[in-house]
Amino acid sequence: MYLVCGEALFDVFSLESAARSNELGFTAIAGGSPFNVAVGLRRLGVEAALFGGLSSDYLGTRLRRVLEEEGVDCGFLVPSDAPTTLAMVGLDANGSAQYQFRGDGCADGQVRLEHLPTLDGRIRGLHVGSYTLVVTPVADTLLALVRRESGRRLVSLDPNVRLDPQPDIDLWRRRVEAFASHAHLIKASEEDLALLYPGRAPGEVARDWLNPRCRLVFVTHGGAGASVHCAHGSWSRPADTALPLRDTVGAGDTFQAATLAYLRRLDADSPAGLAALSREAIDAMLAFAIRAAAVTCSRVGPDLPFAHEL
Repeated sequence: MYLVCGEALFDVFSLESAARSNELGFTAIAGGSPFNVAVGLRRLGVEAALFGGLSSDYLGTRLRRVLEEEGVDCGFLVPSDAPTTLAMVGLDANGSAQYQFRGDGCADGQVRLEHLPTLDGRIRGLHVGSYTLVVTPVADTLLALVRRESGRRLVSLDPNVRLDPQPDIDLWRRRVEAFASHAHLIKASEEDLALLYPGRAPGEVARDWLNPRCRLVFVTHGGAGASVHCAHGSWSRPADTALPLRDTVGAGDTFQAATLAYLRRLDADSPAGLAALSREAIDAMLAFAIRAAAVTCSRVGPDLPFAHEL
């Protein structure tokens, strides 16, 4: 089982169907990067739990219902009277998402050190990412968790930089580097790296992350596919264009879930297992993750694929 750590929220999309200009219609889809990764793992047949703050309000209750319906273990959720975060999503002409978050004081940020769970042998790995890396107090709690567990369990990191909830890019950089020092696997987008390290080539940043602990770094390049950096070298694969593009919401989370699911398939979801992977296995993992992301991009919103679709 993977313990995915971070936010659960609703992505709110504006509809263009209102009859009058003074009316706005919206549709809301359960999401949040860690939430999506947990759901994506379950859809790919891998056990997953979510550790994060969840509101007792109506929206939080709906999020819990979705998690339960998807088969995600809810035993690590931290109940809260604070409200649920909303992410207002706008799509550009290419289907790429822009986010504005309504999350100050919300439940996902209120996880404290006293909420840290005791983990047993069921938990093979941890995944952390997105704005709960930088919003306190939850950021301090998650850093304490990965610091405590990285010597005995796989730790996966996706920075998933979102400047709306925290615009201080220097803080983002410091926090990402702190988490990266405990990670065995890192997935980042080219956009993440351009924000964190302007002027540096993505491959250069990725290779700098490699060390005796961190053995695998993936970089996603949008419509140009994705690359991998490891002890066997660096290489890339093109995007899968067999399916039509609707939007990119949830594509990175799908890629992340697919890499973790592939590790479980290979029984390599441990620091030692990851370090022993062959070049061929890593390349197959890269291809699998690109294909999974393409399925999500062919649908509206973060509707991640099931195993039988890949």
